[in-house]
Amino acid sequence: MSEPRKTVLLGVTGGVAAYKSCEIVRGLQKRGYRVKVVMTENGTRFVDPVTFRALTREPVATKLFDGPADPIHHISLAEECALFLIAPCTANVMAKMACGIADDLLTTTALATTAPLLVAPAMNVHMYEAAATQENMATLRRRGVGFVEPDEGYLACGDTGRGRLAEVEAIVDAACAMLEGTPPADLAGRHVLVTAGPTVEPIDAVRFLSNRSSGKMGYAVAQAALDRGARVTLVSGPVALMPPTGATVVSVGTAREMLEAAAAAFADADIAVLTAAVADMRPLNAVDRKLKKGRDGEALRSLELVENPDILATLAQAKREGQVVVGFAAETEDVLANAREKLVRKGADLIVANDVSCGAVFGADDDEAWLVSADDAVAWPKMSKRALAERILDAARDL
Repeated sequence: MSEPRKTVLLGVTGGVAAYKSCEIVRGLQKRGYRVKVVMTENGTRFVDPVTFRALTREPVATKLFDGPADPIHHISLAEECALFLIAPCTANVMAKMACGIADDLLTTTALATTAPLLVAPAMNVHMYEAAATQENMATLRRRGVGFVEPDEGYLACGDTGRGRLAEVEAIVDAACAMLEGTPPADLAGRHVLVTAGPTVEPIDAVRFLSNRSSGKMGYAVAQAALDRGARVTLVSGPVALMPPTGATVVSVGTAREMLEAAAAAFADADIAVLTAAVADMRPLNAVDRKLKKGRDGEALRSLELVENPDILATLAQAKREGQVVVGFAAETEDVLANAREKLVRKGADLIVANDVSCGAVFGADDDEAWLVSADDAVAWPKMSKRALAERILDAARDL
């Protein structure tokens, strides 16, 4: 006899993004999970409960006393689910959860459940960035609540910024990771160092050398580590991303600045995931004024370069027993051979290798990669960068 399917209780609150909850239902069902839906009253103003009833073939819970046959509905819902996922979650509902307020069926169920809680916020950028919202999220994180951070982009209100509900696939991936046995706090008490983004190497007052790294992979690793209970230091080059709430963020520009910051954090780190695309070279003689094409043409045509310090090799050589160092290799040819050579030459424990010959990796929300160790090379299929981050942390944790 097959085992009964695990039940995901999907909480839908009152926001424009509620229509995407229908896609989340389908995504979870395709992964083999049973889905039940509980809605706030405001949520029903965006999507009719009939829609979710048709999709799930389950009753849709909306009010504390709407089930005469089940007078303590919030308890039965709380006990039935293996995961309570709230997507979208408004600032108001997060505030209630942080304060322990239970004044409707959804928040009462959230307070009563002992199942893992996963929240996907969606709101206006200013509401998301408000100190109260950030403090409420930090409070919930300390209690073990997982988050799928919102994306940046054009919002329904017309503003642009962070606050848009995360992609459906990312939410489903995060839910499945919790359901499939990834302990929500398996990195509690551990310090994870992450480097992310590009470095920029000044030529003059306005020009610099850099690369196409968006920082998305490193930020995904930092967020995943936070969600799993780790203390996170994120050393970031210049990127257009909102730092994950709860991380210690050190913003840097050059490779030398990144090395200094990373080395300071590495001293007591347990895991270092070095995703940053560090410039190999820098101008030997950067100037503090703008070089002019006519007057300084020769200096611009004959730019003399020197090597930057190798951050991965430097940290790997300094690691103590028990520390794990994960490096990245972006290759355009002989991907596995180059990744294996890099693993040995730089002394890393693991290398995550990407084929960037088509250029699709930079700035993308998903990726495929190989995990290379001293004994093996495992191919990972295309997946969201958040899902890839979870696998990287799994591999580092298990060394």
